[in-house]
Amino acid sequence: MKVFFLVNRPGPALICLKRIFLLLIFSLWASVQVMGATHNSTVPSSNQISVAGNSSVSSSSSNPMAGTGNTSVSSSSSRPSVVNIGALFTYNSVIGRSAKPAILAAIEDVNSDKSILHGTTLNVVFQDTNCSQFLGTIEALELIQHDVVAAIGPQSSGISHVMSHVINELHVPLLSFGSTDPSLSAQQYSYLVRTTQSDYFQMYAVADLVDYHQWREVIAIFVDDDYGRNGISVLGDALAKNRARISYKAAFSPGASISEIHDVLLGVNLMESRVYVVHVNPDSGLNIFSVAKSIGMMGAGYVWIATDWLPSHLDTLRLPDPNIMNLLQGVVAIRHYTPDTDLKKKFMSRWDKLKHDGISGFNSYALYAYDSVWLAARALDVFLNEGGKISFSKDPQLRDTNRSSLRLSSLHIFDGGSQYLKTILRTNFTGVSGRIQFDTDKNLVHPAYDILNIDGTGTRKVGYWTNHSGLSIAAPEIVYSKPPNVSTSNQHLYSIIWPGETAKTPRGWIFPNNGKPLRIAVPNRVGYKDIVAKDKNPPGVRGFCIDVFESAVVLLPYAVPRQYVLYGDGERNPEFSELVRLVAENKYDAAVGDITITTNRTRIVDFTQPYLESGLVVVAPVKEAKTSPWAFLKPFTLPMWIVTGGFFLFVGAVVWILEHRSNHEFRGPPRKQIMTIFWFSFSTMFFSHRENTVSTLGRLVLIIWLFVVLIINSSYTASLTSILTVQQLTSRIEGIDSLMSGTDPIGIQDGSFAWKYLTNELKIAESRLVNLRNEEEYGNALRLGPKVPGGVAAIVDELPYVEAFLSHTKCQYRTVGQEFTKSGWGFAFPRDSPLAVDLSTAILQLSENGDLQKIRKKWLQTEDCSMNPEDQEANRLSLTSFWGLFLISGVACFIALTTFALRICCQYRKFVPEADVGPEEVVPGTPRRTIRATSFKNLIDFVDKKEAEIKQILKRNRSEQNHASPSSEVNFHSAP
Repeated sequence: MKVFFLVNRPGPALICLKRIFLLLIFSLWASVQVMGATHNSTVPSSNQISVAGNSSVSSSSSNPMAGTGNTSVSSSSSRPSVVNIGALFTYNSVIGRSAKPAILAAIEDVNSDKSILHGTTLNVVFQDTNCSQFLGTIEALELIQHDVVAAIGPQSSGISHVMSHVINELHVPLLSFGSTDPSLSAQQYSYLVRTTQSDYFQMYAVADLVDYHQWREVIAIFVDDDYGRNGISVLGDALAKNRARISYKAAFSPGASISEIHDVLLGVNLMESRVYVVHVNPDSGLNIFSVAKSIGMMGAGYVWIATDWLPSHLDTLRLPDPNIMNLLQGVVAIRHYTPDTDLKKKFMSRWDKLKHDGISGFNSYALYAYDSVWLAARALDVFLNEGGKISFSKDPQLRDTNRSSLRLSSLHIFDGGSQYLKTILRTNFTGVSGRIQFDTDKNLVHPAYDILNIDGTGTRKVGYWTNHSGLSIAAPEIVYSKPPNVSTSNQHLYSIIWPGETAKTPRGWIFPNNGKPLRIAVPNRVGYKDIVAKDKNPPGVRGFCIDVFESAVVLLPYAVPRQYVLYGDGERNPEFSELVRLVAENKYDAAVGDITITTNRTRIVDFTQPYLESGLVVVAPVKEAKTSPWAFLKPFTLPMWIVTGGFFLFVGAVVWILEHRSNHEFRGPPRKQIMTIFWFSFSTMFFSHRENTVSTLGRLVLIIWLFVVLIINSSYTASLTSILTVQQLTSRIEGIDSLMSGTDPIGIQDGSFAWKYLTNELKIAESRLVNLRNEEEYGNALRLGPKVPGGVAAIVDELPYVEAFLSHTKCQYRTVGQEFTKSGWGFAFPRDSPLAVDLSTAILQLSENGDLQKIRKKWLQTEDCSMNPEDQEANRLSLTSFWGLFLISGVACFIALTTFALRICCQYRKFVPEADVGPEEVVPGTPRRTIRATSFKNLIDFVDKKEAEIKQILKRNRSEQNHASPSSEVNFHSAP
């Protein structure tokens, strides 16, 4: 996975300062060289030793690769017998005490391995940086003059920054096992190769840990140098991606005293956040926890997250120190992850033979230092195999300074440095720290960290972090074998014991312990005093909004010191958008009142859960509707009238068909029959039909239809009664659409967001809008009407205000149309305020237990004064309510007609029996017809006959057939 770093380029002034600093260093180093030449000393410095395999410590002056001649120093064409590499770190440090034996072991292993270098001995020149960037830089220059092909170290990011400019000039790769400063990944440090993980990844691990526990603010405690500043800068960027932030940066100097640390922590303890990220050096970092313990900052409610410096210190202790572990109870720490491979286990088994200077254990930096030597050796072997030569030459730019007192001619350029660097970057092998392979940004691939929890007398692993899938309880090898997944649901850790020996996740913040209560702004309203208003009694304000806020605060598990501040002059309603802006700028700590949650406001502040539903509605005058002479048509909609009338005629026609052959009342001339159909159809509406039905099918259809008619009559009567007796109100304004299409003035509450909404969203001219301050002005404007100056056709306001206004006027006015926006009222807090989240939970609790509704009934009177034309339309009966009845009746008619038709066909078949066809009717080659061809008229005549006549004819035909059958049989048998 590629990781890109964006590093700000230093400005010209900073570049000049660095050049001046380098010049001063070169001057001092040259002075040391002059003094050394004057005394002609051959004794090596105490800070400098040279080791080649198991050979004894020798003077650095016996360097086999030392140059001869003034123009260049070069090797023979064959492989060199000895190649120098440097090791630069602070001997007396947590990292240095682990790194030195690891480097010595690596040199021994490389020189004893016959499969690498093939006769070339790797010699290491050690240099002590003495925990000083200044002295360390001078020692680094001393190291490079021994013509090393690579330098292992330094552990200090500050020295790496300075030395990077030198090695860029001299083409000497710098393999740093301890410089974790993220800015060192910049392209300007081309010859610096980091053999450990960058703090870029570590800070994202911390950010994911913070986000996992839903904290939104942290305080960074760090050492004020390149290592500390740049690491915390990346942490700020990582937190911002998760909508969190660093609320305060507590920095102190690298050599800070206990008293200085004490003062810094005292100031930190007065702040709101209780989540501390400690990013310091391992040699002095424990002083922070010692001071924190003394001032009571290691108890319940505090969160301490330490970067890899703390595990690096603890890992060097073979047995945990009870005093140290007592300081660190509940601390969460990040440690470089190194897989438990056989190589690592073998290295661990050898450690007792390698340790020195009183060191008991080793940390991850010892593993990285060991692998750095092997990286240099493997790359060197490939470099030599590919025809590379170990040669050094004078730097022309340094030669120009020979006239001065600065003796820089002893610094040589490694001629094959560029090729050697490329070989290092493409090297891929598995070391004791894991896989050694670099990506395009020169970072080790597959970064991973252990998440540790210090509890009791040791550390407990609670999970891992990778940039592949974030937090996980699965080992990184397993995680990297699966597709990446950084979703929230995929983040997992084991339980953590926090300071105070509690397993409950701390809230992560508390009110500042500086004695200042929250300054809560409350709008000083002119109207609607029941919602929020000034009060003479403590706390100085009262109303519905205040009671909701106070009730929610009582449910919080902690005290909230607060002070209400009125916002507004009391003569006009304040501008709520301006109030919200002041909260966003931290002029107020919160705003409590009837503040509508809108899109623009949520961009700058955080709102709580809405405690009251709201939305814009239209209020307009109404008048009683006059009774219409055509009111009797209103109960049914037009489709209902059409379908009902059609079914009356359809059912009448079906009954006539079913009764025509057997009922003499449905027979006669065509005119009489048509009149009978119409009369019978509509007389069933009043159950006054005089014709009797005699057929079974006719009675079936009629009884079902009479049931349908009964339901329709009852519904029609009820609807008509309601229309004629209930008061009907009308208004020429039917909703917001009517206002938009007209030109009448519209009333708006002073200070409401409705002004901007109507002008910006609905494009209503500002000249049409009239500001109204209170309920009295509402009533006066509506009474005057749109034709009188100061009057309005309607008022657009939020529903809670409208309900209160209509209740006071006894529904003299009504709301028309529907709500055309949906929103709510909430309390406003600055962005990422944890109090907004806790109060939202409290408001939901008030809603669930019914207290919120009780508060609303106490302060806000509500009456249903709505008048919606659609509601009046809904009182009319439509086809939707009766289609089931019509369907039943239609199905019954269909079944009756089908049965009747089948019966007719059977009778007609018997009425026209088979007969012999005359000779003149026989057509050769044509099939014989089984039924005589008859015209449609004959069929109609058959259907029109009475049932009794048909039965007599069929009876006579059967009798004739019975008399004719015997003679026919005799003739058949007597035929010759």
